Amino acid sequence: MKRTEIADRIMEKLAPAVPELRERWAASAGTIHHCAIDNLLPDDLAHKIRDAYPSGGGMRTLKSLRELKHVAAQMNQYDPILEESLYAFQDPRVVAAVGQITGLRALEPDELLYAGGISVMSKGHFLNPHVDNSHDRDRVRYRVLNLLYYVSPGWGLANGGNLELWPDGLDGKQVTIESRFNRLAIMITNKSSLHSVSPVLVDDQRCCVSNYYFSQFPAEKEDYFHVTSYRGRPEQPLRDLVLRGDAALRMGIRKVFPKGIVKNKHYYERDTPPEN
Repeated sequence: MKRTEIADRIMEKLAPAVPELRERWAASAGTIHHCAIDNLLPDDLAHKIRDAYPSGGGMRTLKSLRELKHVAAQMNQYDPILEESLYAFQDPRVVAAVGQITGLRALEPDELLYAGGISVMSKGHFLNPHVDNSHDRDRVRYRVLNLLYYVSPGWGLANGGNLELWPDGLDGKQVTIESRFNRLAIMITNKSSLHSVSPVLVDDQRCCVSNYYFSQFPAEKEDYFHVTSYRGRPEQPLRDLVLRGDAALRMGIRKVFPKGIVKNKHYYERDTPPEN
């Protein structure tokens, strides 16, 4: 199935839900702006997307105090339905509908998949609380939205691997969004959108299709710039100290070298041939 056809299916569910999702988005203003829609795609199509996922062994592993997960953006190395489903969320109709829901201006999807793509999280994997970096790879556009489409059948809250929002910081109570099968979660990314993924607790794989939307306009009233900044969880005070120092160091480097000194490897190099 091609991306346009998948986008057709997305719009069949998303378009009539726009008014309700807009209300949910507005109602979340006291937390971190977010909303979610369940059963986004026909069930058989959602299962096909999940079945096409690599085990994780053929993906890039991110392992540090910040996170542990498998990720991939070089989509021509995998089953074509993964690329088609990923780019279906970049269809102009889908982007326009998300703009209506969020009220954010001049939304632009990212065909390079800078920090987007697919991810697999297995038992013990996690993503510590963090604020995403504020801009695209070339520091031209603001990163304003994160779209997360979950495709792990039977996934429940007790499995872990759920999206957590920290609107009141790490001293406050987090808002948990279950990584439910066939659910699309939309969340704002700005200088205060602290979020995490709780540790996966089961011998199963939490699979996600991730897209970021960018804009020439910031998600807040004033301009801002920051690198991705990680924190320790409330029960990790020593890790929190280390990660805060790491963020401060990287922010200092970016002030001197605005576009960074290390090339980010997580984006789609379209000229790279697929592996045999």
